[in-house]
Amino acid sequence: MICYLVEDEENLNTLLTFSLKQEGYDVTSFLTYNEAVDHLEDDVDAWIVDINLPDGSGLDLVKEIKSIYPSKKVLITSARDSEIDKLLGLEIGSDDYITKPFLPRELTIRLNRLMKSVVKNTSNKTFGLVEIDYEKRLIYVEGKMADFTSKEFDMIAMFSKHPNQAFTREQLLYKIWGDDYFGSDRVVDDLIRRIRKKSSHLPIETVYGFGYRWCGHED
Repeated sequence: MICYLVEDEENLNTLLTFSLKQEGYDVTSFLTYNEAVDHLEDDVDAWIVDINLPDGSGLDLVKEIKSIYPSKKVLITSARDSEIDKLLGLEIGSDDYITKPFLPRELTIRLNRLMKSVVKNTSNKTFGLVEIDYEKRLIYVEGKMADFTSKEFDMIAMFSKHPNQAFTREQLLYKIWGDDYFGSDRVVDDLIRRIRKKSSHLPIETVYGFGYRWCGHED
């Protein structure tokens, strides 16, 4: 799999590149925002982006990546470990957030988990006015492609594969963010609120006092 790494600390960049290559990734690394921004439209499987770059914002870079390829996996690295920074990273569509300092092995484990979480299903499913293409990670509403982030797609796909099953916020946090996410479960509510704002046709129902469920039936 092809991975692009954006990290301005040269020694860390070299170390992470070596570790990822040892894991089998085809890695291209960049030291600056300007180096990376010229490659946004390259066909790669994942991006690893440091927030603090000398010539631009890593968050802006992530936004640009997701605007072009919403389904591409993006992992943010940062020396900033506040809850607000993590929520902001998730808000703009990143799939994971790892705080420095970290071991190179931790990064490869997290990236491996992200890549394994990609939904693999060659058949499309239709729920009323909503069609889900699991292989291409696309969602069509009323025949038009909807602009969902990777995390939003993961949530919709997971719900649609378990119709009428109620999930608690804790269960959804584990399924979508993984067992190593230590933030607040309010990110679940935030994600579902964004999904509902983008389309009222997705049958995600609130189970008051419990969590959420998908109440639609496949056509």
